[in-house]
Amino acid sequence: MSAVLNARNLRKSYGDQLVVDGFSITLDKGECYGLLGPNGAGKTTTLRLLLGLTDPDGGELTLLDHAVPRHAREARLRVGVVPQVDNLDPDFTVAENLLVYGRYFGMKDAEIKARIPALLEFANLTHKRDVKIPTLSGGMKRRLTLARALVNDPDIIFLDEPTTGLDPQARHLIWQRLHELTVQGKTLLLTTHFMDEAERLCHRLAILDHGRMVAEDSPRALIAQHIEAQVVEIFGESVEAWASAHAAHYAERFEVSGETAFCYANDAQPLLAHLQTQSGLRYLHRPANLEDVFLKLTGRELRE
Repeated sequence: MSAVLNARNLRKSYGDQLVVDGFSITLDKGECYGLLGPNGAGKTTTLRLLLGLTDPDGGELTLLDHAVPRHAREARLRVGVVPQVDNLDPDFTVAENLLVYGRYFGMKDAEIKARIPALLEFANLTHKRDVKIPTLSGGMKRRLTLARALVNDPDIIFLDEPTTGLDPQARHLIWQRLHELTVQGKTLLLTTHFMDEAERLCHRLAILDHGRMVAEDSPRALIAQHIEAQVVEIFGESVEAWASAHAAHYAERFEVSGETAFCYANDAQPLLAHLQTQSGLRYLHRPANLEDVFLKLTGRELRE
């Protein structure tokens, strides 16, 4: 079976700025793949290249057996897109938004109307079928945007930060629905700034920085490859002096950011025992996670 998406050495520059530098990826049916990276890392441009919305300067791309961008229009007939910002039509009802969107794919009204009840049930919006968009909450709008992306029964769905701005209840419902889609055999490609979301949903993910892929694997494999097993976060006004005197003795690796020292160790017990003798310091002991990997590979400096 051929890959749902296959990209090789995609490159894109704007003027002298190289935005995407040799991006390669292969996605199989039923896989959820994540793109992570700081602001300006090239995620949005990468998505646009993969969708055939932006022409690459080099490289090769096949999407659903169609060469892109040359046959991008044909490929997108079997693609769903959840944009970062909801762009629902406020003049239409919930059901009308689905109907009008389906027409863009050349679907007949009868075919679209037959799909609407299942889409509304999927989005938990059956009771909102005939209401206008401005009356919906942010979570409802996001769920409707996801349902709209499924109106053409796509094989692959691109999701750009699908849960940004949602409360925990709405996020968990979206996560459940996305998991259901992969169980059904849909392929998902998503960007997110939420590391817990990426760990929960993604079978594999790539971390991008300055236009390049700096790491790719499953979340658990990335954590095992790049970070010690345990992390101790130490807080307090005197933490910098403490770290200078003691951190190297108890941790394989450490860094100080503001009033927090991050100590990475495969065995944290000696450090924890030492900290119990220190006054004026507070600490948190936890297993390493994907956010630790992300910060190690892309740095802690703010990107704007």
